[in-house]
Amino acid sequence: MKKFFVLFSLVFLSSCGIKKSYQDLPNVAGISEVDTVRTKISDTHFSLGKNNLFQNKYGVWELYIEGDALELGLANGALTQDLIHHQENAFMGKINEMVPSEGYRNFLKKLVSWFNRKMYLYVPEEYKQEIYGVSRFGLTKYDEFAPAYLRMLYFHGAHDIGHALQDLMLVGCTSFAAWDDKTADGELLLGRNFDFYAGDEFSNQKMVAFVNPDDGHKFMMYTWGGMIGAVSGMNEEGITVTINAGKSKIPMLAKDPITLVSREILQHASNLEDAIEIARKREVFVSESIMIGSAKDHKAILIEVSPKNFGVYKVENSDQLICSNHFQSSAYQDDKRNQKTIKESHTQYRYERMTQLVSEADKLTPKKAVEILRNRRGLNGENIGYGNEKAINQLLAHHGIVFKPEEKKVWLSANPYQMGAFISYDLENVFAEFEKGNVSGSVMNAEEVIPESDFLQTKNYKNYEEYRKIRESFVQDLKHENPINPDDAEALKQLNPYFWQAYYLSGQYYYREGNYKKAIIDFKQALRREISTLPEKEHLKKLLKKSYRKL
Repeated sequence: MKKFFVLFSLVFLSSCGIKKSYQDLPNVAGISEVDTVRTKISDTHFSLGKNNLFQNKYGVWELYIEGDALELGLANGALTQDLIHHQENAFMGKINEMVPSEGYRNFLKKLVSWFNRKMYLYVPEEYKQEIYGVSRFGLTKYDEFAPAYLRMLYFHGAHDIGHALQDLMLVGCTSFAAWDDKTADGELLLGRNFDFYAGDEFSNQKMVAFVNPDDGHKFMMYTWGGMIGAVSGMNEEGITVTINAGKSKIPMLAKDPITLVSREILQHASNLEDAIEIARKREVFVSESIMIGSAKDHKAILIEVSPKNFGVYKVENSDQLICSNHFQSSAYQDDKRNQKTIKESHTQYRYERMTQLVSEADKLTPKKAVEILRNRRGLNGENIGYGNEKAINQLLAHHGIVFKPEEKKVWLSANPYQMGAFISYDLENVFAEFEKGNVSGSVMNAEEVIPESDFLQTKNYKNYEEYRKIRESFVQDLKHENPINPDDAEALKQLNPYFWQAYYLSGQYYYREGNYKKAIIDFKQALRREISTLPEKEHLKKLLKKSYRKL
């Protein structure tokens, strides 16, 4: 209660700083002269001059925009307004679900404003202009939470908060790069899973954006409505960017969102040194590993950033680079938070599993890279259950993606997770087609699409999807002490028998009902399986001891 009071006081004592952030606007001179009326060609195709939005047969939206920063934002917002509304409803709906009290939501609104009160001082002007353009098409019903421009700015910082709160299992990304003897043609090849999960609604509308800015390089990124930052992307110079969360303190002040730093690298870097220079000059407020691949340098590195430290990790005498969610550069060797993450979380396990898969692979190709990203097993091929955070494929990814920077080619996954088809694009061909101004369909390279996983047609996949549905309501019923059908407790274990979590949840139910014998059996079964983190394992041990004492 004391901490709550202090935080509450800080919010109102900082009202002056909040007022300044509300008053700050980017330079939008000439906005009235920009055409923002899109042409609807069909339900899946819209255009605005040369700017274009088309949904392909795999359900992925393909966006092309060009111009200066403000024009990019306005074209983006005008064309993708339905996708922006979808994401806003999904995001704000999640907030209303988590904070049902109107009084607490009003406090949250003030807290968010306080936390983001100085973000505008760190975000580059060009990205503020672009976000402003997008914000013109936001939903007015959420203006009460924050004005549209500030709300869109906040959303970019919300991604970083999700990373800072990774103990809540919002993040667990794994990536790799390989070159020379590790790939079939000796070229640089990169793959990553973006395991950021904010609900099914958030993930079901995916968009690949092809951006042709007046200032900087042309680039692509895999994204969603309203997001101008980059989580996965590649530019025309063969620079690739992917981000992996590191362990952070809960930040007390938002600065430059990490996705805008990676976006700046995509737009303005042509080699590794450019990327390092851009990242070094930006002030971030969470810890992040940025994997950079470079066609010109024919290798990949990790740029490891945090609010008070900066490191660059380069492998020596090796043709592969692995990244999960801990830092590897010398700058973080003595970092206690990083050491604790390695010891207690699932990052080291996934790092070792990815190293194992890449090392075992013979001459990597894009298809083999996709097989690695889809791998659901644990170390040495152990069955650790579906949805385990220790797996490379946790069956919750927003997307998987593979790059061949020297050929300017990319493969990105359609729904569900990284199990749908990996759609292929050739950046040089894509931009050549869009610049002609007569694109009437998809710009993917249909001949190089990697088919969806056979796993999607199996009974195990159907069982897992059923498990997810039961688990969601089961967890809520446990939390709110609602009645639970005992058949659901048994179904969890039958549907996902190798996953420790199924037995843990079932055990919690039986413990609550006073059936300590069954609770003990379930907790013991959970402890025999591969548990995702050390704290979860210790918690299970305590529950088992308590169950014995209750008998």
